[in-house]
Amino acid sequence: MIEFWLCALALVITVLNVVSMRVVGLKDAAAVAESVDILIPMRNEEANVEACLKAVLNSELLESSQVYVLDDASTDTTANLISDFKVIAISGTALPDGWLGKNWACHNLAAAGRGEYLVFMDADVRLHPYAISAAITKMKALDWDFISPYPKQLAGTFIEKLIQPLLQWSWIASVPLRIAEKYPNRSMTIANGQFLIIKREAYEKSGGHAAIANEVLEDLELARLLITKQFKGGVAEGSSVASCRMYTNSGELISGYTKSLWKAFGGTAGTIAAIFLLALTGLLPYLGFGAPVLFIFLSRVLSAIKTKSNPGYAFLHPIAILLLLYLIVLSSVRKSRGVLQWRGRAIS
Repeated sequence: MIEFWLCALALVITVLNVVSMRVVGLKDAAAVAESVDILIPMRNEEANVEACLKAVLNSELLESSQVYVLDDASTDTTANLISDFKVIAISGTALPDGWLGKNWACHNLAAAGRGEYLVFMDADVRLHPYAISAAITKMKALDWDFISPYPKQLAGTFIEKLIQPLLQWSWIASVPLRIAEKYPNRSMTIANGQFLIIKREAYEKSGGHAAIANEVLEDLELARLLITKQFKGGVAEGSSVASCRMYTNSGELISGYTKSLWKAFGGTAGTIAAIFLLALTGLLPYLGFGAPVLFIFLSRVLSAIKTKSNPGYAFLHPIAILLLLYLIVLSSVRKSRGVLQWRGRAIS
């Protein structure tokens, strides 16, 4: 019986979010007079450099902007490719004790400029020319200190098409965003480092990446830090202005998720609880066919439509949940064995 009410609640929250969540769209774009620093860390990103930087340098309605790109000890041709573009190229320095690579890179990128707005983005993100101006304009309208416009998640392989839609659905179906906005707290904070904009003043006063130096989920922890320090902000639907293909094959996807899923639920107790809830709502109802299955199916479809992904994969929800459970367990096992790695670096 409990699965009935949990699945019903997921549908109710999904409906509320679909009709009321903040959206960063092209219509929001307006001229931005403030200075903007666009900050991109890159490590072995030769496949993404050209497309990423061409899109970023094509940004419009920014009256004062500068692009900073940090090559984080790449072993491929990333550094050479960066030099072909009119950006400020930074060579990464040795990783200090107590820091993870991306956090250190972002810390140094933020310190490199003096822009009033910091735009953190990943190399695999593709921005519309109005993406940054639209997001900053939305921030101003909401009087927010940070905003995380969630990009459209692109998927090519079958495993990507199963897993990637769960990224947005997981928070669309579980976090009532307007309530989280009105009553901010860490547990209901959502953010995605693929495309994250922060006022420099808020970043520096909160402690920035230096305060979360060893956090593997740096985007979420940075947003939680900002909320804890009484700054305002949150996630917004951003599929009209940005897109991202995180992984291009199953090996990359498995490595990418296992590096951080062990921490995604707060620790061992949270991980066990998450496994139980995922099985209860994502697998158990499918042993029969009743209202809970319909609730989850509709929740997935609504989430997919809102975020411009393929609603057809809602039919494969239990398979996606099985795969996610496998990744959670694998991540926890690898963490316990001390063998977590990402792009050639150990994750402690």
